[in-house]
Amino acid sequence: MIRINLLGVAKGKKKGGASPAVSVPTEAGTPAFKMMVVLLVVASLNASYWIKLNREKQSLETRMQQAERQNRELAEVKAKYLERQRQAENYKHRVDVIDQLRANQSGPVNLLNMIGDTVNGTEAVWLNNMKDEGTSINIEGTALSVDAVANLISNLQKTGYFKSVEIKESYQDETIKDMQAFAFSLTCEKQKS
Repeated sequence: MIRINLLGVAKGKKKGGASPAVSVPTEAGTPAFKMMVVLLVVASLNASYWIKLNREKQSLETRMQQAERQNRELAEVKAKYLERQRQAENYKHRVDVIDQLRANQSGPVNLLNMIGDTVNGTEAVWLNNMKDEGTSINIEGTALSVDAVANLISNLQKTGYFKSVEIKESYQDETIKDMQAFAFSLTCEKQKS
């Protein structure tokens, strides 16, 4: 039978010619050696963690530089886009002003055409005076009957150009002696456009 001495103390030789017991070096069991092994393991773990963090730092710096480069490129694109948008808004504003000026220029012509067509479509009515006062129009004229004045009011309302058409006054004109004539005065309030 073979005996192994784990304590590291050598015993004397036995008679039977058996081999001596294996002994473990005494340095491995000392606390200083154990401490050195622990410090070596901790230092190697710390160094590997530092290398990992350093690689991550370099990777983040590279991505940061790429992001900054891309941000500068996008800022240039955004500046060009905003400039073009301002130009488009200026152009649209100019076109709107020109369209508004054209509409205002043809507005009185359209109004006169509409009123002229309406009066021509109403029998026995003549206009003497018409004043455009912004939101309303004052019309003065002569008609052969009160019914003709009522027909004119109805026809003016049917145009859709006026919100309301009201008669101010209507009276028989005594200055015309050959026939019966009525002088009338109307106020027409324009629709808001």
